[in-house]
Amino acid sequence: MMRKYLLIITLICQATAFAQQPVFISGEDGHKSYRIPAIIGLPNGDLLAFCEGRVNGSADFGDINIVMKRSKDKGKTWTALQTIVDYHDLQAGNPAPVVDLKDPAWPKGRIFLFYNTGNKHEGEVRKGNGLREVWYKTSTDGGATWSESVNITAQTHRPSNPPYNFKEDWRTYANTPGHAIQLKSGRLYVAANHTAGAPQDRYLDGRAHGYYSDDHGKTFQLSEDVNIPGGNESMAAELPGGKLMMNIRNQHGGVRARIVAISKNGGKHWDTTYFDHQLPDPVCQGSILSLGKNMLVFCNDATTRRRDSLTLRISTDEGKTWKKSYLIDKSEPGTKGDHTAYSDLVQIGRNKVGILYEQDNYRKIIFVPIQLKK
Repeated sequence: MMRKYLLIITLICQATAFAQQPVFISGEDGHKSYRIPAIIGLPNGDLLAFCEGRVNGSADFGDINIVMKRSKDKGKTWTALQTIVDYHDLQAGNPAPVVDLKDPAWPKGRIFLFYNTGNKHEGEVRKGNGLREVWYKTSTDGGATWSESVNITAQTHRPSNPPYNFKEDWRTYANTPGHAIQLKSGRLYVAANHTAGAPQDRYLDGRAHGYYSDDHGKTFQLSEDVNIPGGNESMAAELPGGKLMMNIRNQHGGVRARIVAISKNGGKHWDTTYFDHQLPDPVCQGSILSLGKNMLVFCNDATTRRRDSLTLRISTDEGKTWKKSYLIDKSEPGTKGDHTAYSDLVQIGRNKVGILYEQDNYRKIIFVPIQLKK
């Protein structure tokens, strides 16, 4: 075999010249807190950053809107805040955006924004006293305007037909958090999670799953569960050959590492599941993105103790190994609280990604571009 095929490519990651850019700052624009970031890139190069705008405080339940900002310069500057979903005084959250570029009816692309609503706090929903639903909105003009909301709960929840009664079936429900994906086949795929039946200690009633559409949002199907108890917030990435990887938070917490599930049929069924001890985790959300061929990038708080030390990792063998890791953000010694937490990833150029993440004990959501160089 020729020598060039034995060459090992070393990737060096360095931040670009401009500094961390705040996108959402708690207390501004009518929301006391911003959480749960998600980001996508559009065909024209624009970036759309989404998150939950929590009106009255930082609690996970209450008057929560889905808001968005746009950048036309790869994240250097951002537009004014735009509210995309306002579910009155109840909760709209877990934004999971994706651009459908395979629909012949919309050759310039159509954005799907999947999200959840809830009428009670998660603890009550787990007891069977509330309801979490699944919706989407679309945009055909790059996010300038949005369609009316479409409720797909009947297709993506169990039981699958109304009237809903979750006493013994699925109860809580959440997309991702972070972006959804479109596979090369055209399939739209949203990683998700749920609890089923009565609450169990240490979240043993929780499982990760996915839902998908092969007809550009007309109908949806559920994947099988990832059968590891405690599976929670998840995100998917496509692998070569029609395979799909799901990377999952372990809410059980007995193993402080990411759960990984591999599917050979685009996320319908799971062929392999395991804990990836190369990816330590403090029981928090993480984000994953395919850059094509065999390359994946993964971002999370790479510690088992607290939400801190946001780290970007790179794999060039479909996630089998993560040989390069780069510290993106870490608190100063003696700092208390959660310095970094949830994140999402977007490709913004050749060997270049952007990270949208929570910082400074949830006071800000910021954007940082990272150049990957050979």
